[in-house]
Amino acid sequence: MSPIIPVLAVVILLAFVAIVVMSLSSRSKEGQEAKTAPGSAKGKGKTKGRGKDRAQVLKEATRRLAANPKDVGALEAVAGVAWADQDWEKAFKYYSELVDAGAGNPDVDEFTANARLGFASLRLNRFDDAYRALTIARTIRQDDFDVNFNLGYLEYQRKAYERAIGLLKQAVAMNPEHTQALRYLGHSYFRMQQFKEAIGALRRTLDLAPEDKESLFALAECNYELGAVEQALKIFTHLRTDPQLGPQAALFSGTVRLNQHQTDKAILDFEIGLKHLEIKPETAVELKYRLAAAYIKGNELGKAVALLSEIQLLSPGYKDVPALLSKFRELNSNRNLKVYLLGTASEFVTLCRKITLMFFPKAKVKITDISVNKNDWADVLAEVETSKWSDVVMFRYIRASGVMGELVVREFHARVKDLKAGKGFCISAGTFSEEAKKFVEARLIDLIEKDALMNILNTVEARQRVAGE
Repeated sequence: MSPIIPVLAVVILLAFVAIVVMSLSSRSKEGQEAKTAPGSAKGKGKTKGRGKDRAQVLKEATRRLAANPKDVGALEAVAGVAWADQDWEKAFKYYSELVDAGAGNPDVDEFTANARLGFASLRLNRFDDAYRALTIARTIRQDDFDVNFNLGYLEYQRKAYERAIGLLKQAVAMNPEHTQALRYLGHSYFRMQQFKEAIGALRRTLDLAPEDKESLFALAECNYELGAVEQALKIFTHLRTDPQLGPQAALFSGTVRLNQHQTDKAILDFEIGLKHLEIKPETAVELKYRLAAAYIKGNELGKAVALLSEIQLLSPGYKDVPALLSKFRELNSNRNLKVYLLGTASEFVTLCRKITLMFFPKAKVKITDISVNKNDWADVLAEVETSKWSDVVMFRYIRASGVMGELVVREFHARVKDLKAGKGFCISAGTFSEEAKKFVEARLIDLIEKDALMNILNTVEARQRVAGE
């Protein structure tokens, strides 16, 4: 056998292998180009081959649309190119036309057309258009995550929280780690006051996005509503310094502490809230209002009056500010009236003793009993002897500035009879109703209202000054 024959066979075999490899390589490139063809959401590359395909598609589609503006195949082609390019204006335009032209046409993928129209509308903040398109898409298919999530988001924005919950629950079931789906599900539950369910969704949201302060704030509110007050306070306190949510967090934490009679801590919360540079005017006014209430509870009337005056300038007639301002300006300027209404129990009783002892000028007065009913009133029983008469007299000092009704006077009358007092004086920093006044007409009880009380307090003040001199 000639030695040339084996060598020639090897050469032929190598040549065949080379041809096969080149053929496979060519097919592989064609496959890669097909994967990035126009109309695919993934086809974002600007390769030479893709550019040529895109130009050909647009040229052919434009030609066909010139002949027939409702050519669904051409509309689908140009819409797909706009979608791939993320040109949302054109995508919205062409998918709108495709949806109109292709309704009921079996050659058109109506689900994809409506879904993409909805997504493009969302990108353009055309929420009504997005809602209509996505609603139609969902009537065709209910198991698409993107449609369920985005339609659920739109329902949330429309405050249709119950419908939002249904859609977002389905979206979360399909993708349990989708942060935004969990977030809006949690906030929808919160808006529906389904606090237990909201806590579960919000906690999962915060596990995935710890920086989501709005969800953290909502979690605190849910905890508060479910009675986990300390947990809520911990979160509100943490958020007090946040530039955006800080004022509102301080308002919540301060209000909770004020209700818990933690006046000093409440004052600190409200003051922190007011230190923020960016604060909504309505939040600032409410913080000042609550801080004034805290100052009143803390018996710092000067500070309270200053804040109430600010509120009156910022928002005239806000809540009961005019009435509070009138009341506490007077209290702040009259030491004895301040003690009468706001002083401690011991200060109040001391003042009642002084009034009783000087109530009848030039009389000999001996106080025999003092009893205090919580912080509502004090009863003082005294033996009074004058040059013309002597008797046991009952005084009731009521710590209120509103209108006292008949029931209050009836109860006092029964007390006077039980103690066998010959005379009774019911004294209030407010007024008495007409029914109360009619009740005492034929009884040995005198009603003393605010004006008469103020004269008495001024007399006490004058005697205190003389004694001090």
